[in-house]
Amino acid sequence: MKIHLNGASLDTEHNDLAALVAALGHEADKVATAIDGLFVARSDRAQTPLREGCAIEILAPMEGG
Repeated sequence: MKIHLNGASLDTEHNDLAALVAALGHEADKVATAIDGLFVARSDRAQTPLREGCAIEILAPMEGG
């Protein structure tokens, strides 16, 4: 299915947000996620299905000073 990840088009076969986060190599406890502008808590990602055309944001905190 085709989704939008951080503003870019992406084809994925993953069915839920937790699987996508893991497949992209992110540590689940180190990122924040949203689908279509709505925050998705880490504990809810495995139960959050991906849909064709959905807009996903995966954000990592900035480090440094």
